Amino acid sequence: MMKAMKIECGGVLFDLDGVLVDSTPAVARVWAKWAAKHGFVADDVVRQAHGKPSIATIRELLPHGDHDAENLEVERGEIEDIAGVVPLPGALELLRELPLERWAIVTSCTRTLAEVRIRAAGLPVPRNMVTSTDITHGKPHPEPYQKGAKILGLTPADCVVIEDAPAGIRSGKAAGARVFCLRTTATDPELKESGADWIADDLASLRFENVNGNKLHFLVLENKRQNV
Repeated sequence: MMKAMKIECGGVLFDLDGVLVDSTPAVARVWAKWAAKHGFVADDVVRQAHGKPSIATIRELLPHGDHDAENLEVERGEIEDIAGVVPLPGALELLRELPLERWAIVTSCTRTLAEVRIRAAGLPVPRNMVTSTDITHGKPHPEPYQKGAKILGLTPADCVVIEDAPAGIRSGKAAGARVFCLRTTATDPELKESGADWIADDLASLRFENVNGNKLHFLVLENKRQNV
């Protein structure tokens, strides 16, 4: 039998949706409604919107629209629709074990929406969080994960980013971090093309072992992972 793989890092930067929280049904409902209003194909809009700030998608699809007003409409819908927002496998267990000062959430949600989803899923309240409210350039720009590493007092190279979306993977890699990817929303070829260092089913594949000096040690379960 192969020896189980281990990962060592100074801190962990988690995306929120598709990594810690399953909000896919709610997101799809809100964006499908918005797409119908503007005559777009709902599935295409939902796919395009995943992993990026909502205003970025709106700007791409409605270059001459009132972007701020449209963004407020989408955000209001997502804040109000939390039906089916639940923690993804392994998320609660992992966050409860990690020292609060060694991890952060880095999400394309606004801070208000992120807090709503964290509460709805029953996740531990993070000490450190970077949202679209806190940055100038959203994913796939490196700024979100650069800022996430900075608030932990680390360099991106000493962090592992955990992502599910190509835009987020590219953001983490551009920042200089290693990226552990989950198969929750994209295919393996999409994840690999975006720069995934590891691919696994979900966070149940990642087990926290201990803190040794300045390093966190994790065990990756063999039957649920792929080293790319």
